[in-house]
Amino acid sequence: MKRCPDKSLSDILCYDSSSALQASRWRWRSSKKKPTFKIVASLFFFFFFGISVRLKWSTKLAIHADRPRDATCPQHFRWIHEDLRPWRETGITREMVEGARRTAHFRVVIMDGRVYVEKYRGSIQTRDLFTMWGLLQLVRWYPGKLPDLELMFDCDDRPVVQSKDFLDPKVGPPPLFRYCSDDSSLDIVFPDWSFWGWGEINIKPWRKVLEDIKEGNKRTKWKERVAFAYWKGNPHVDPSRGDLLKCNLTQHQNWDTLLYAQDWDKESKEGYKQSNLEDQCTHRYKIYIEGWAWSVSEKYIMSCDSITLYVKPRFFDFFIRGMLPLQHFWPINDRSKCSSLKFAVEWGNNHTNQAQAIGGEGSKYLQENVKMELVYDYMFHLLNEYSKLLKFRPLVPAGAVELRPETMIGAAEGLHKKFMEDSLEKSPNKAEPCDLPPHDPTALREFENKKLNALKQVEAWEKDYWENERKGN
Repeated sequence: MKRCPDKSLSDILCYDSSSALQASRWRWRSSKKKPTFKIVASLFFFFFFGISVRLKWSTKLAIHADRPRDATCPQHFRWIHEDLRPWRETGITREMVEGARRTAHFRVVIMDGRVYVEKYRGSIQTRDLFTMWGLLQLVRWYPGKLPDLELMFDCDDRPVVQSKDFLDPKVGPPPLFRYCSDDSSLDIVFPDWSFWGWGEINIKPWRKVLEDIKEGNKRTKWKERVAFAYWKGNPHVDPSRGDLLKCNLTQHQNWDTLLYAQDWDKESKEGYKQSNLEDQCTHRYKIYIEGWAWSVSEKYIMSCDSITLYVKPRFFDFFIRGMLPLQHFWPINDRSKCSSLKFAVEWGNNHTNQAQAIGGEGSKYLQENVKMELVYDYMFHLLNEYSKLLKFRPLVPAGAVELRPETMIGAAEGLHKKFMEDSLEKSPNKAEPCDLPPHDPTALREFENKKLNALKQVEAWEKDYWENERKGN
């Protein structure tokens, strides 16, 4: 029996596989009989039969390899190289990986196409469990294609590997995977747990949510939607959200906003009737603002073809770095939220065709470039590039357990069980992963310059608007 460091993990993931393996080894080693002619003949038969099967399987693999790819990967895939840049020259040693254990929730080892996990501590809700589940689905989606690797994963919100602590090139930073990072950190960004469902607040797996929101977009034509900026969320997780609520519509002020505090306890008791994501594409403008760190709400907000009013963030997830202001969203100044939101709505209501186009392009980016197939491709390429940097041979720790879908589903209950069943990849992907663009610092600089120029353009427009307002024009 494999040892489990955590009782809850034991209940969910542990199984007894060692006894059968040891028994088979014992039978093989304890046999002292000399091989008979029958046994030798049988061995030859199975040997040549095995070669035949392997040749047929190789032919199948060759056919799969010739199948059309999903073209070049989307723009945000370029950042994979940048996220792994700190280890490009030195590689990743076992000591570096062990250094990430200080805050990690679990270690992942992929070996011979199997996924093993050693858990160190519990995460918020079931973030850890559904991240593990996502990794298992990746292996099912691309069976036999992932190399052996070993990594540490931290499920908390904010990045912890600070660049300033690793200025000495001789001291390599610990490679730590998590859901978001920022410009002063080196944490490696990975898709978050909710892509496979968030049972605690009844958010379905991403593949289903994306379909539902696509249908929700069709219910109300853009120009017939409420011409205000809409936000609904938890205002208590960060002061910036509390500050946002000051922009709400009252008898004494009108910043063209409709802002609501989300009460998840109440929603839970009422069956989540007021929190269906596909029912929330009824306003022309939807506000995205970070919480304690990046917010899971980002992808749901941007999937609506309402124009996203994106409050200047500190943190980034894996896909937002491929999106541009004025093309996919409208940037909002975080230091003057109310006036910035007011101008954005005024501009959009006076340029409805352009505003509608921006909302459409943002939604299209999510629908086409962050669909589940390409989420798996991002995971695949990130882990593949990461494995190339490893300077040691991955090993399965004594305290690790193998993840198996039937074990995990069997131990889950309620919505967690349902979402695992709904997000289970039942067959391998027939297509090859998209083509990862090569590392190209020039292309990244050009893209960042486009982003900067768009931000400056909006700032200039906003400044002119409020100057004219003050002059009474």
